[in-house]
Amino acid sequence: MGKLFYTILGWLALALGALGLFLPLLPTTPFVISAAFLLGKSSPRTRQWLISNKTFGPIITDWELKGAIAPRIKMIACSMMVLVIVISIVLKVNGLLILLQVLCIVAAASYILTRPSQ
Repeated sequence: MGKLFYTILGWLALALGALGLFLPLLPTTPFVISAAFLLGKSSPRTRQWLISNKTFGPIITDWELKGAIAPRIKMIACSMMVLVIVISIVLKVNGLLILLQVLCIVAAASYILTRPSQ
């Protein structure tokens, strides 16, 4: 039962990470890292396939070996965060919600930008 649980969550995380490649508001990196962890609990073979993947493998390897996020990924992540704020302002979202977004984004961006860059 535990393997099935980890497998389902792992593939769900990977699917969300893959969607994040195309949807600017959905983060890729945390979902891919989560997928590697979860799939590693259920199937070492599937985890190895994921690490060998040309798109997702470097993200996982950089994180696991060095706690690093590639500069390109940092730039994309921070750009998407700014885009969220701009869209919220253009759509005239409530000012308190925008303030909450800004606070969360500043915290997330601070974390991302303070990670090693490989």
